[in-house]
Amino acid sequence: MKAPTPSYFAELSGMAAAVLVRARQGAPARKTPELRGDQPVLVLPGFSTSDSWTWWMRRELRALGHDARGWGLGVNHGRVRELLPPLRDRLTAFHEEVGRPVSLVGWSLGGILARMLARQQTSRVARVISLGSPVQGGPKYTSVASAYEERGFDLDELERQVAEANQTPIPVPITNVYTRRDTIVSWEACRDPWNDHAEHHEVTTSHAGLVLCPDTIDIVARTLVDGKV
Repeated sequence: MKAPTPSYFAELSGMAAAVLVRARQGAPARKTPELRGDQPVLVLPGFSTSDSWTWWMRRELRALGHDARGWGLGVNHGRVRELLPPLRDRLTAFHEEVGRPVSLVGWSLGGILARMLARQQTSRVARVISLGSPVQGGPKYTSVASAYEERGFDLDELERQVAEANQTPIPVPITNVYTRRDTIVSWEACRDPWNDHAEHHEVTTSHAGLVLCPDTIDIVARTLVDGKV
């Protein structure tokens, strides 16, 4: 396994293709009654992105009846230890407000944070759905690996810490979505070999397109309603 070579053209093309498909098909998920539900959902953005990047997915999920909210913590700067405490507070407040476990949808690094929350706050988490998240190796198998090294992080040590954390099972349903066209995160790193109950679904888009792709939104919506696709 190795880190992918970033391609801004491929990533933007994937986003554009997702938008075109959406424009051509309309919003098929919203026209499908069996996909309607009323689940509380917290959507976590990827590295260097914010809630504005996940706006369309949350809009689609809300149109289906779900209470889909952004994380409200600004830009995901990647410093996990700093992000976890306020994120735990956000999850706790959401859980207490609705009175039931919350489904976590995390894009890229957001999916890693979702998995960490599921281990720490199991009673408050209904399920974890990760989109293009490097569940193996952390940033080592991503195209932003050099950015982490420039900040003084030891990629091998981070990989060891990720592997150690994954020795603790995640006791809630897990759905992992990935794409082989990803030029940001190695698609192999998005597969979970530790949790036997984890489901994996492949879509055809770019890493950036994962939060716009109709197929991704369909998988998320079906998982929220049925628990599986």
